[in-house]
Amino acid sequence: MPEPRRADRPKARSVSPLSRIVTLLGGVGLLFLTLPIAALLLRALADAPLIGVSGAPIADALMLSAFTTAAAAGVTILFGTPLAYLFARRQFRFKHLLNVLIELPIVLPPAVAGLALLITFGRRGLLGPALEVLDITLPFSTAAVVMAQAFVAAPFYVRAAQIGFRGVPRETEEAARVDGAGGWRLFLSITLPLSRRALAAGLILSWARALGEFGATILFAGSLQGRTQTMPLLIYNVIERDLDAALWTGLILIALALVALLVAQRLSGDSADADETRGESTA
Repeated sequence: MPEPRRADRPKARSVSPLSRIVTLLGGVGLLFLTLPIAALLLRALADAPLIGVSGAPIADALMLSAFTTAAAAGVTILFGTPLAYLFARRQFRFKHLLNVLIELPIVLPPAVAGLALLITFGRRGLLGPALEVLDITLPFSTAAVVMAQAFVAAPFYVRAAQIGFRGVPRETEEAARVDGAGGWRLFLSITLPLSRRALAAGLILSWARALGEFGATILFAGSLQGRTQTMPLLIYNVIERDLDAALWTGLILIALALVALLVAQRLSGDSADADETRGESTA
């Protein structure tokens, strides 16, 4: 069998200099974003034996974080869902500006967020005298932890909920109205189920952000073991005297955050697939 002519042989694909630069820079970025996490995991698993680590502070911080983040998630659902629905379905003056202000805590420095909460709800703050009349003291309490977590984390849920509510086909809601559904019945039986994946993904991301909250909490709530010392605050407090405890606490936070991110991405992907399917069926 004759050999293929040189002209008929497949040519090797040449790699352009630009492609090499992009690959190199992308690789450096990948290492920068993943290497610190890998280093922490290796150090915790190899050099920080769990035996001998003081478990009481970790257990207290873990239980407190579980309670406060659950409470912050409940507050976020209670107030964030109506807020997201309002901004997704209504038109009113200054809507864009107000929406920007709602999402501002996402990019706000955590220390500034804590200072803002303290200036608002502290004893000498904007609402301090009114709260004092009601014999309510918020700063440096467990309630302050919940407020700080909800303040910085709720915008993630509100943003995702707005997207979910906007993605519900109006034709479906109109058909339900023709069949007699309206008000709460329409919202609970049509709008909420069709947007539940987007809401769930936003809630999980919001919970994960609340779990890692540090700056606003330490300024507004302080760091008292068993009362306001969440897991990130525990790492800050013990890193100099008990590195092993700090490493294991960080390991727990990484595991929880990883699970939350994977679940949120799965829900977001399923929501996008469902939207695409509805779009194809409508077309």
